[in-house]
Amino acid sequence: MTSFEVERLVMSPAELKVREALGGRFTNWPVVYVLNGTRQVYVGESRNFVARMRQHLTSPAKKSLEVARVILDETFNKSVCLDLEAYLTSLFAGEGKYEVLNYNDRMIDSDYYERADYRAAFNAIFERLRDEKLFERSIPEIENSDLFKLSPFKQLNTGQAVAVEAILEKLFHDLVAGVGSTAVIQGDPGTGKTIVGVYLLKLLQDIATSDPDDLIDADSVFSDLFTEQNRELLRDFKVGLVIPQQSLRASVRNVFRHVPALDPKMVLTPFDVGANTGAKWDLLIVDETHRLSQRANQPSGMQNQKFAAINERLFGPDGANRSQLDWIRAQSTHQLFLIDSAQSVRPADLPAEVQRELISDAKAGERWHPLASQMRVRAKAGAHGLDYVDYVRRVLSDDPPAPQRFEGYDLRMFDSLAEMHAEIRARDAEVGLSRLVAGYAWEWKSKKDRNAFDIELDGCRLQWNRTDKDWINSPGSVDEVGSIHTVQGYDLNYAGVIIGPDLRLDEASGRIVFDRAHYFDKKGVESNGFTGHTYTDDEVLAFVRNIYAVLLTRGIRGTYVYVADGMLRERLRGALGARRRTWTPSFSGPTSVDDGRNQRE
Repeated sequence: MTSFEVERLVMSPAELKVREALGGRFTNWPVVYVLNGTRQVYVGESRNFVARMRQHLTSPAKKSLEVARVILDETFNKSVCLDLEAYLTSLFAGEGKYEVLNYNDRMIDSDYYERADYRAAFNAIFERLRDEKLFERSIPEIENSDLFKLSPFKQLNTGQAVAVEAILEKLFHDLVAGVGSTAVIQGDPGTGKTIVGVYLLKLLQDIATSDPDDLIDADSVFSDLFTEQNRELLRDFKVGLVIPQQSLRASVRNVFRHVPALDPKMVLTPFDVGANTGAKWDLLIVDETHRLSQRANQPSGMQNQKFAAINERLFGPDGANRSQLDWIRAQSTHQLFLIDSAQSVRPADLPAEVQRELISDAKAGERWHPLASQMRVRAKAGAHGLDYVDYVRRVLSDDPPAPQRFEGYDLRMFDSLAEMHAEIRARDAEVGLSRLVAGYAWEWKSKKDRNAFDIELDGCRLQWNRTDKDWINSPGSVDEVGSIHTVQGYDLNYAGVIIGPDLRLDEASGRIVFDRAHYFDKKGVESNGFTGHTYTDDEVLAFVRNIYAVLLTRGIRGTYVYVADGMLRERLRGALGARRRTWTPSFSGPTSVDDGRNQRE
């Protein structure tokens, strides 16, 4: 559709004078431009390129940018340029070759006329810039990286943008009034809660450090927030992002190392917050709030001692059973909680009634922000109107829905674990980020003996994840099995989910039941000695169902399922992609015969 050109020029007054003399699309036409130096890059758009470059030449923050590339096209308009600007910015941030100097205030996903055609042309523009060595990796390689998936330079959908705007408007109002506040963002898996939290933190830093001489586009949803008053309100403003899960926390810290406005020290454990003896945080954003811990036995004796010491210091002798949620509230003036109660996976997680109260209070105070649009799983709603996440959760219940197919989504069930592993390896070779994951239904023997196998089924022998930090991207992970603790909060292209013997179908009652004898997460069944509560099989069953629902909603392009219990496999077969295949291993790899019911397109 488009016929673009890329003009390269040196950033200098003399060069701009030449371009001004040429006029036309350099002075009176919408263009997108890329400015770069050795280590930094900036992407912008303007109707008057020459005038905008003169402003950049006087900016101390952009003094290291030496070369400009101007993308010209006679079909460009404002909407196209904003979209291309955001697209290239997100890819630069995702690759990590350069520090991206952009604010993220304009990273909004907006539709416009013939967008699909323009988007196809964007890929060609990327390849031209890659030819000129501005990029090193391909688009799929960049999009598979954590730098891309967890970047603050992600385009927000309408629901996410509305939530960010409302939260910040009320925050600034509260800062002027000198009062504290608590807000909640609630959403299912894949609705982008983590992205909103990271985006919001970066936007606050942009407002705080913005140059008053910088022109903030009035079309930006957040342009009204870039005021001198707000900059003053954010002077010495202390912010933090609390992430309970170790693996996700490490990945986000790595992202923050590549963003000039952010610092890995902003990413905190709940224990970091509780143990702080310095100034309180002005704002704490808590991701995966449902994974905060109540007073329960911790993974180590040292953590038990820390938990008790923090409670004693913050709340005195009467606060022995306070939770990490109480720490957050005590150590900050403003809090933003990102939550999905259906992703609680251990008895030590924040109790369901506490989560309900948190949500209820936020609703009453008009500070509850639901996210509804599912951004991860590329599955259109089925014939009965259920989206994929709701469907999966109901499939694991004792009141399963009528079977339905999801157009464009590769949902399959396997009778052979070896076959499923072979298919996951094939998908990983095609598009990357394809992994096996499982419930904690097998002992972790290989943790102490690297030569031992943990999962042995159908002649297939596998080990649990060898690392608990960034396992998804670790060498050899395609031949390992990840647990809930290594994948919660992450995206995969394809997930091969092993539903172990910890779930089985009871023939007499027809109910799905929990089998304690085949569950090896000690913290997943442990009684709470501080509250005196002993968890029944039915109570643990709720957590295990949540675990499998989380695992079954990791795959962007597809989900493959193997069920260890034969009766449960037959129960789920119709719901999760009925298929029977024969498979014969060979030296060149697995081959299969499909019965024609494959949903992958």
